[in-house]
Amino acid sequence: MEGDCLSCMKYLMFLFNFFIFLGGACLLGLGIWVIVDPTGFREIVAANPLLFTGAYIMLAMGAMLFLLGFLGCCGAIRENKCLLLFFFMFILLIFLAELSAAILAFIFRENLTREFFTKELKKHYQRNNDTDVFSSTWNSVMITFACCGVNGPEDFEAVPHLPYSSLERAVPEACCQRELQSREGMFVNKEACLSGIERFQNRQGCYTVILNSFETYVYLAGALAIGVLAIELFAMIFAMCLFRGIQ
Repeated sequence: MEGDCLSCMKYLMFLFNFFIFLGGACLLGLGIWVIVDPTGFREIVAANPLLFTGAYIMLAMGAMLFLLGFLGCCGAIRENKCLLLFFFMFILLIFLAELSAAILAFIFRENLTREFFTKELKKHYQRNNDTDVFSSTWNSVMITFACCGVNGPEDFEAVPHLPYSSLERAVPEACCQRELQSREGMFVNKEACLSGIERFQNRQGCYTVILNSFETYVYLAGALAIGVLAIELFAMIFAMCLFRGIQ
C-alpha cells in the first residue's frame, strides 16, 4: 500500500510539474510576442521603462518556470531526493516572489487611475515631438487604439503647441482618424482634423478604450495567476511528500 501511495504521489508530482512546464512555456512565448510584435506594442514597450522591464521580467519568469517544470518532472520520475529538495526551495522562492508582486500591485493600484494619467499627460505631453519618449509613447497608444487623450480631445486644451506646428490647433496629429490604425496608415482628412472638425477626429478617451479592450484579459490573467499559484502550492506539497517517502 505504501508503495502504491508513493507511486501515486510520484505521478501526481509529474502531472503538476508538467502544468508548470506548460505555464512557463506560455509566459515565455507571451513575453517574446510582446517584445517582437510588429503591430505597435513593441514601440510602446520599448519607450516605457516600466513596460520594458515588465516584459523582460515576464520572459525571465517564463524561463524559470519552464526549467523548473522540466527539472520537477525529472526529479519525480527518477525519485532523486537532492533534485526534489532543490525543486522545493526554488519553487518556494518563486511562489513568494509572485505573491509579493500581487500584493504590491494591489497596494499601488491607485497609480493607475484616470486622474493620474490625465495629470501626467497634461504635464509631460509635447504633441508631435517624437524625440520625447513620453510623447512618442502616447502617440503610439492613441494611434494603435484609435483614441484621443485620457478622457478625450479636451485633455489637450492645456497642452502647449509646438512652435513649428501652427496648423495643429485642436488636437495632436495622433488623434486624427486613419484608414489603418498604425503610423503608416493614411489620414482620412488630416487638415480638417487639425482644424477642429470633430468627425475626422477620434473622440473617445484612451482610458475607456483600453479598459474595455483589456477588461476580459485582466480577469483571465487574474484567474490564470491564481491557478498558477495553486499549482505551485500543490507541487511543493507533493515534492515534500515524495521526498519523505523515498528511502
